[in-house]
Amino acid sequence: MNSSPVIFDRKLLAQRRARARALGPSTFLLDRVAEDLGDRLAAVLRHFERALDLGTPGDALRRVLSASGQVDSIVGGVTFDEEALPFGDASLDLVVSGLALQFVNDLPGTLVQIRRALKPDGLFLAAIVGGDTLNELRQCFARAESEIEGGLSPRVAPFADLRDLGGLLQRAGFALPVTDLDRVTVRYDTPLVLMHDLRRMGATNVLVDRRRQTLRRATLMRMLEVYGARFSDADGRIRATFEIVWLSGWAPHASQQQPLKPGSAQLRLADALKTKELPAGEKASMRATKDV
Repeated sequence: MNSSPVIFDRKLLAQRRARARALGPSTFLLDRVAEDLGDRLAAVLRHFERALDLGTPGDALRRVLSASGQVDSIVGGVTFDEEALPFGDASLDLVVSGLALQFVNDLPGTLVQIRRALKPDGLFLAAIVGGDTLNELRQCFARAESEIEGGLSPRVAPFADLRDLGGLLQRAGFALPVTDLDRVTVRYDTPLVLMHDLRRMGATNVLVDRRRQTLRRATLMRMLEVYGARFSDADGRIRATFEIVWLSGWAPHASQQQPLKPGSAQLRLADALKTKELPAGEKASMRATKDV
C-alpha cells in the first residue's frame, strides 16, 4: 500500500489539462524543454529501440524523438499514470518526461518504477518544475492574504529543489545521476495575463489542501498592487520565474564508468574545466528572458 502523502488532486489535474487544450494551450515552456531534450539526447550518441514519453502534455517531445533518428518506437504521452507504470522490468531503453513529474504524489516511488522498467544501461531523461517557479506570485498572494484575510492558503505548489531531486535519483538506484538547472524569466503585461497563461498551461492550483472558496476581489486587487510594486520593470511589465530542473540517470550496467575512490583524483575538476570553483552552497544557473 502506498503510504506517501496525497498532495495533488490528480483527477483535477486531468480536468485542468483538458481545459487548457480547449482554451488553446500555452506551450512555450514545453517547446523549450522539447528542444533542449533533443540537444541532450543527440549528445548521448546512442540508439534506443523502445522509448516511453511519460506524462508530457502535448506531442512536442514525441515529435523531437521521432525526428532524432535515435528511437525505433515511442509509447506514451499522457496515456499512462505516472504513479503506476504498466511496464515489466527491463522492458524500456529510454524514458523521457517533460514538465509532468512535479505533480506526482510519490515521486520517489515513480523514479524507482522508471529505473526498474529500464533495461540495463537504459537512460532516464526528464525536465521537472523546480522549487523557485512562480516565487513572485507565491510571495504576493501570501502578502495579500495576510493583510486582507488574516491568514494564508496554499496557492502555488511546493516543488522540489535541485539538491533534493539529485538525492532522489540516487535513492532510486540510478547510476551516474546528473541534475542541472534552467531558469527562465518571463515578462507579462500584468499578473492577470500571467494567471491566464497558467490556465492555458493546465498549471493552476491542484493542491488537495487548496482553499475551495472563490478568491475575494479585495485579495486579488491587493495581490496585483504588491506584484506591480515589487516585481515590475521600468516599462511596467512584471516578471515571473519558471525554473526547470533537468534529471538524468542510467539503469546500472557493468560496462558503466565507476566512480573513483574519494581522494584518488590527480586533477581538480575545476582545473580540468578551466573554470572558477564556487564555494559550497552556491549554485550556478542559466537565465533566459521571454516577453509574453
